[in-house]
Amino acid sequence: MNRLFKLQFLGPFALFAAALCAELAARALQYAPNSELLWFINLKMFGIFQRSDATLSYFIPIDGFQFFGLALPIFALACFGLAARSRPLFTVATHLSVAYALFVAMSWKMIAPGITEASLGPISVSSGFGAIPSGAGLYVMATILGACLLSFAVTHLLYFLAVGREIRALVSIVRDLSRSRRDNRSSFLFELRRRIATPAA
Repeated sequence: MNRLFKLQFLGPFALFAAALCAELAARALQYAPNSELLWFINLKMFGIFQRSDATLSYFIPIDGFQFFGLALPIFALACFGLAARSRPLFTVATHLSVAYALFVAMSWKMIAPGITEASLGPISVSSGFGAIPSGAGLYVMATILGACLLSFAVTHLLYFLAVGREIRALVSIVRDLSRSRRDNRSSFLFELRRRIATPAA
């Protein structure tokens, strides 16, 4: 049970680590725009975050919001849940991590004609409904989704186990009350019959 509880941390941690690496790669590219390795990491490995950042920028035009406003708070919530062994905090963290991971994945389904990459100008990205990342980007997205969905499933499994324990405890209490009431009724009837059978002095 303790291992299952800690396994809920996997999804928020994987999401945070990937978002942090994507943010660091974008920042590093600003200082070394001629690095082919950084371009590969930024576009091929963490291109999913570039697309989701472009989608988010339509609604919240804050630089770095994807990491500082979403991934970091979810991870912090999971850390508090792990430290305090709080099931509600973990439940919120795992649900938010799945929602964010699905948003990142669905950003590939949305039409994004251009992405601003490291403030160097717009970069055209082939888009269209049904496009999915390939190569390293596909592995990163699959890892994030798999970890978040696993944490989500473990959270619900622990919830159902807790509900099962509560139901069994409630049934046990009701059974004990019923048995106690039955015993009290039997002893009352026995005492009543004894008094009836015993003639008054």
